[in-house]
Amino acid sequence: MSYAVADHPLWVPDAGRVAAANITGFARRAEQRWGRTLPDYPALHAWSVEEPVEFWTSIWEYGEVRGTMGGSVLEQPGRMPGARWFPEAKLNFAENLLRSRDDSDALVFWGEDRVKNRLSHGDLYRQVAHVTAALQEMGVVAGDRVAAWMPNLPETIVVMLAASSIGAIFSSASPDFGVQGVLDRFGQIEPKVLVAADGYYYNGKVVDCMDRLAAITEGLPSLRRVVVVPYVHAHHDISHVPHARMLADFVKPFLAETEIPFQHLPFDHPLFIMFSSGTTGVPKCIVHCAGGALLQHLKEHRLHGDVKPGDRLFYFTTCGWMMWNWLVSGLASGAALLLYDGAPMLGGGAILFDYADAEGMTHFGTSAKFIDGIAKAGLRPRETHRLADLRAMFSTGSPLVPEGFEYVYREVKADLCLSSISGGTDIISCFVLGNPTLPVWPGEIQCRGLGMAVDVFDEIGVPVRGEKGELVCTRPFPVMPVGFWNDLDGARYRAAYFERFENVWCHGDYSEITPHDGLIIYGRSDATLNPGGVRIGTAEIYRQVEKLQEVVESLVIGQQWPPGDASDVRVVLFVKLREGLALDEGLVNRIRGTIRENTTPRHVPARVVQVMDIPRTKSGKIVELAVRAVVHGEPVKNVEALANPAALDEFRARPELQS
Repeated sequence: MSYAVADHPLWVPDAGRVAAANITGFARRAEQRWGRTLPDYPALHAWSVEEPVEFWTSIWEYGEVRGTMGGSVLEQPGRMPGARWFPEAKLNFAENLLRSRDDSDALVFWGEDRVKNRLSHGDLYRQVAHVTAALQEMGVVAGDRVAAWMPNLPETIVVMLAASSIGAIFSSASPDFGVQGVLDRFGQIEPKVLVAADGYYYNGKVVDCMDRLAAITEGLPSLRRVVVVPYVHAHHDISHVPHARMLADFVKPFLAETEIPFQHLPFDHPLFIMFSSGTTGVPKCIVHCAGGALLQHLKEHRLHGDVKPGDRLFYFTTCGWMMWNWLVSGLASGAALLLYDGAPMLGGGAILFDYADAEGMTHFGTSAKFIDGIAKAGLRPRETHRLADLRAMFSTGSPLVPEGFEYVYREVKADLCLSSISGGTDIISCFVLGNPTLPVWPGEIQCRGLGMAVDVFDEIGVPVRGEKGELVCTRPFPVMPVGFWNDLDGARYRAAYFERFENVWCHGDYSEITPHDGLIIYGRSDATLNPGGVRIGTAEIYRQVEKLQEVVESLVIGQQWPPGDASDVRVVLFVKLREGLALDEGLVNRIRGTIRENTTPRHVPARVVQVMDIPRTKSGKIVELAVRAVVHGEPVKNVEALANPAALDEFRARPELQS
């Protein structure tokens, strides 16, 4: 089934907004700088991929990057991987985020409804200076790893900036990861320093982390220091944690430090080690460079997000998700960052909108699941909140269905740019995302990112339009990973992205380019269903099922049928229903009927099974592959990657799946 074109867009920016948008000013500057004619977004995008030297030079200049560019922009442009960006450049990532030292807000923090805090730019700079000096005194140098097992606290950002000011490589995980999940990640990269909070708040409860911290420390023999950040406890006994000191004691000798000796390093010097979800094995350790992350995030924030100095940028995220890294880079565009840690549905789902009003939020970042959740809860923020400053809303984590778009414009705010965005940990940024000068069509991501040669290929590598296929990128881009940690010959890196199509990045998303030149993501290619050899994106089924008020959430897999016959599958749908409801024949028929009426007979599940919970990763993504493995009696290699691993038990040996 192909995409059904909507009759009209949900939002069209007025002429004033288009004229005032950063991307409009950028295009005019590029025309003057390079003698180009760039009248619209298609022309701007075409120039950005066809003339990468001109485009990325313009991003460096427009972003006012602090550092030296050098005389070369791109070496070996025809190689993927192998292209090298700005080979003569020197810069420091932290220096570009710490441009201001004034008294305006840099970071605002809410820890649910329990803790509120704010740091000015001056406060932030001073705190980074103190931690930088403490790290240097204990011998941390460029290339060392500094790890954080932390909530989304201001202190997490302080430590990241301090590490990157030295050239140390920063990596983070959220405190809801268990001991083995942390060791599976940090054990591979052997950090010299671990920073951890004493606990965190979730849904009004205190979750203590100190016993787990002791076990993690014991499992990381590379550690020379553990720094404990106080958050939920007034008094601390850290005697059972090896190498531990409280944060205040760690920085106390350096409180007189007021300057940061930023280390200027090559463009491709490692900045972050990110981790794949790890649900099919030990997580991959993906190394991202400072220059690539900085330029890409400057481009995405300023041009695609229209972030301006003084804006108030928010994303609901944990420190185990790449959206945290993306959010933090907003400092380089002059935005104040609004941080939140805890349950997003606190107060019946109102707390984040309370935050938006209280702090003048201009950009609200969240997940498609949150939007679906507040829609099903019947929230109408436009009636209960002012949202006067809100100009943009971002959604990612899973495809945002057309009904989600319509809900936002009907019940949240009619005049905002709703940007569904998609990319991932692999590129610590986006392939496809929003644009404040383009219309918003229901169910569509507005555009391909500037500088990103995104296309959709069929199974033999031919570009297609109006048909589903593989999301690819056909030319190099600066935020391609440096590589994988401890992958000395690059074999695992090449296998992950470049085996399917030669010299082309294959991202693993099942996608379609629409008549509006927008994008639809139908789900991960490795989770695509193939009943009777027909490829079906899982998002097509979720959209229909989750229209039903009885259904809270769903998960769909292809089950080998007959058992043991890998040549064909049948579609099996698992549903989590509203509390107190039980799946009966009438509801099963309604589910099947809704799917059949709005898709094709191939999409209709052979079995519909009720479960109490849907397993998901720490960042909230449902894990179709893990459920598929359980149903087929195969091991799930890394249950520590799951937020709710016990949920998998429900899927084992279900009698409904034996016939």
